[in-house]
Amino acid sequence: MSTPQERVEHDVRAAMKSGDKERLGTLRMLLSEVKNERIRRGGEVDEAGFVAVVRKGIKQRHESAEQFRRGGREDAAAREEREAELLGEYLPRQASEDEVRAAVRELIAAEGLSGPAAMGRVMKETLARFGSRADGATVSRIAREVLTS
Repeated sequence: MSTPQERVEHDVRAAMKSGDKERLGTLRMLLSEVKNERIRRGGEVDEAGFVAVVRKGIKQRHESAEQFRRGGREDAAAREEREAELLGEYLPRQASEDEVRAAVRELIAAEGLSGPAAMGRVMKETLARFGSRADGATVSRIAREVLTS
């Protein structure tokens, strides 16, 4: 399967054959979001764009689950969490916090950076190094910890 969209289409067919309605619904929503992204871009969605779509979907489902819990709807919150977990299967293996922390320390030492003013540069270079294997929130938290210690 060459494109992320083809991979999702294949998994939709497999979910249809197995009768897994929850998985099928989630994958259809993902496929729709990928197609919308393709329209916005005016061309195929590359791997980075696909990862961004998946991360956005996961974030939305976590936020929805939180809202459902506040409203006392644990069943709906659990469904949203399962959908987020299913979408997580489409993300590349994430870099561990230790890997990110080591890279941030190495960058700070090599460049002689310090203080909050270096935050932007550390974020930019660390995210460029890890690409879709590390999310911005984790890198930001770790960079802040390392720069202030």
